Amino acid sequence: MSQIVVITGLAQGMGREIAEMLARSGDKIAGFDVDPDGIASLKENLDQIGCDNLLDVIDITDRKKILEFRDQVIEKFGKVDTVVSNVGIGFFGPFEEIDLEKALKCFEINVIGASAIFQAFIPSMRAAGSGKLIAMSSLVGRIPFPFESIYTATKFAIEGLVESIQYEVEPFGIRTALIEPAQVSTDFAAKIHVLPPEGSPYRERAKRFIDRDNELIKTATTPVAASKKIVKVIQSKKPKLHNQVDFMSSFFLFLTWILPKKIRDAILVNHMDIKV
Repeated sequence: MSQIVVITGLAQGMGREIAEMLARSGDKIAGFDVDPDGIASLKENLDQIGCDNLLDVIDITDRKKILEFRDQVIEKFGKVDTVVSNVGIGFFGPFEEIDLEKALKCFEINVIGASAIFQAFIPSMRAAGSGKLIAMSSLVGRIPFPFESIYTATKFAIEGLVESIQYEVEPFGIRTALIEPAQVSTDFAAKIHVLPPEGSPYRERAKRFIDRDNELIKTATTPVAASKKIVKVIQSKKPKLHNQVDFMSSFFLFLTWILPKKIRDAILVNHMDIKV
């Protein structure tokens, strides 16, 4: 049975891959992104597939536009079955040296952005007595990583947000789910990896972290493989709350369950080559 799926941040990357996979399986797609060229080319692809769609160019921080988009989606399709919050930006750097104004923007996009799209569509789902709210989180939403304190904090916030929402909306037939990848072979990390300046006490370890991360990306899960698993979550009637899409996230979470924190932390530090 086809769904009406709303996806934020779908012009490029895994968001686009997921949208096209869902379209080929017969689902209807609505969504937005800040990338006008990406939106235009995606619409062309969805039209060629024969997918009924509604795409727009919207900034996730523009809450008035999000509500207008919500109204357009409901008017066109009559309802929404699933909302996928996929918009997010990375943030890298030693906490001591980060720009807190830029950090605030990261929270605005990653956390308040997800909140805005969920809040917009919950009323119609509640009235219908069904729906799914799915957020792209990360392994670092469960296990903090060094030099990613702000990004980690936003993903911890997403985890807490969705787990809290779960208690409120499940009585109305609305399910919630989190997607928690560790590494997918995209350029997401490369875009944010900036070495601390010369003279920084963190520079040498940060460089080792970046080099190790770049090495791991080469053998990481592909966007297509990860997207296939995410599509299964989206199409599930009763998805699990926590969902991993790659070996690394499953492995580290398993270690978290069975090992004392001190040992798990030692493994993480060695794995990312940042032991002092």
